[in-house]
Amino acid sequence: MSDRDYQEQEEIYSKVVRAGRRTYFFDVRSTKADDYYLTITESKKFTNDDGSFHFKKHKIYLYKEDFVEFGETLKEVTDYIIDKKGDEVISDRHQTDFKKDEPAPPAEADAAEPNHPASFTNIDFDDI
Repeated sequence: MSDRDYQEQEEIYSKVVRAGRRTYFFDVRSTKADDYYLTITESKKFTNDDGSFHFKKHKIYLYKEDFVEFGETLKEVTDYIIDKKGDEVISDRHQTDFKKDEPAPPAEADAAEPNHPASFTNIDFDDI
């Protein structure tokens, strides 16, 4: 088999999902028996100290006999997450300085800041 034949066989159908530093590749491949299977590849970009970058990849092979159970389980688990935590992405939690449930500072602390609205005098214009 030539390189061209192999390449055409490998590129049966593909979809890409870009998600920040991650990219997910969904690729339909062919077995030696000319049946199809799916590979799901997560590629994550990392930046080195010198400014160059590299990618780390993780791959899952998914065969037709597992599609139904895999799909049902994926839906069940993602529905569970959305049900318990909602669909809002809380990206602040990925910050190294994120503090969970930090209480708001008291109003007096706000008033001590110059130019903070709480430090302004309340004026009733009917008194002028």
